[in-house]
Amino acid sequence: MRDQEPRLTTREAAELLGVKPETVYAYVSRGQLSSRRAPGGRGSTFDADEVRALARRGRRDGGGSGAASGQELSVRTRLTLIEGDRYYYRGVDAVELALRHSYEEVAEWLWTGRPSPGAVLTAPEASATAARHAAAALPEHTTPTDRLRVAAVAAATADPLRFDLSEDAVLGTARVLLPTLVAALPPAWGGHPEQGPLAHRLWARLSGLPAEEAALHALDTALGLLADHDLAASTLAVRVAASARAHAYAAVSAGLGVIEGPLHGAAGGLAHRLLLEVLDQGDAGPVVAEELRAGRRVPGLGHRLYTGEDPRARALFALLEDIPRAAPALAAARDVQATVARHAPLHANVDLALAVLTASSGMPATAAETIFAVARTAGWIAHALEEYGERPLRMRPSGVYTGPRPPQPVP
Repeated sequence: MRDQEPRLTTREAAELLGVKPETVYAYVSRGQLSSRRAPGGRGSTFDADEVRALARRGRRDGGGSGAASGQELSVRTRLTLIEGDRYYYRGVDAVELALRHSYEEVAEWLWTGRPSPGAVLTAPEASATAARHAAAALPEHTTPTDRLRVAAVAAATADPLRFDLSEDAVLGTARVLLPTLVAALPPAWGGHPEQGPLAHRLWARLSGLPAEEAALHALDTALGLLADHDLAASTLAVRVAASARAHAYAAVSAGLGVIEGPLHGAAGGLAHRLLLEVLDQGDAGPVVAEELRAGRRVPGLGHRLYTGEDPRARALFALLEDIPRAAPALAAARDVQATVARHAPLHANVDLALAVLTASSGMPATAAETIFAVARTAGWIAHALEEYGERPLRMRPSGVYTGPRPPQPVP
């Protein structure tokens, strides 16, 4: 019997993966790698086979699809570049774009690559009414993402031109679908504006607190920051649907179906609940300990694509510092990060910053997922537009069969 292979140190694992040691801990926080405390409690150790398997999955080919050879799927795109702990929309710094322009203007930039100053998105009455009626028929406990998914399907039924996949037609769909999704959400209080910036309309459906200018700007910026992020899981689902020539409403529905996972759109809600617990107890220590004891990763920390702090989190935290009522939640977030940093040098990601925004704005924990879904719809449609220009059904990787070899007897 082969002797058990020695476990790898953090530095050895980092060298094998071709990343910095901090990124190894980010893989652990994302559930992609398991770790064990080293003897004496100094540092962590990693299973060599598991590290090698992750390294193999991480090797990308130069373009096209490497899925058939066991590599990750690679798709050429002109939309978002993530490089050097920064990210760019069509070559423009995405953080700067989101800070200086409204979410609607950011969306138009992703869709067309052209500036659209003063862009406004308004839902036609037929589309908004169909979406509202369909969403209102759902059970009371329905999640906001369920409502958005149903609203997208209902809006599609009100659009007889939905099967037209020409660029102009899909752009028309995009400009209708985004405000329709927001219109389908129930208001958090009596007033629910249907005009004006989309962030203002969304605020009225998420919070019963007054919409102060600084908070509205933070929400609008968060939407722009989250509009796209390369080929995340939900975006890949959208491109697969678009590759099969599903119309834009159906492609967005595919994205909404994926976004509910705790490792994707739902992560902000987990971070929101964590911050509320820290605020309730007055100390992150016992809250973080309970998360780890339960075998859960601490939400809101670490990102596989950034070795340092998530640039989206950094930008959003800076805006939240100008909102007095956000101070307690900001302090709780810093306490969480400092507590975890004693053992793993993980930086805050956008989920933690989004949780500070929602927790300090009187919003429910599900609000983070709602913001994420509405924001990412702009990027999904941009990717669908891009995919419609590619060869149909190219998103068809080959499976690697590992079952029993035929012929086998019929059971």
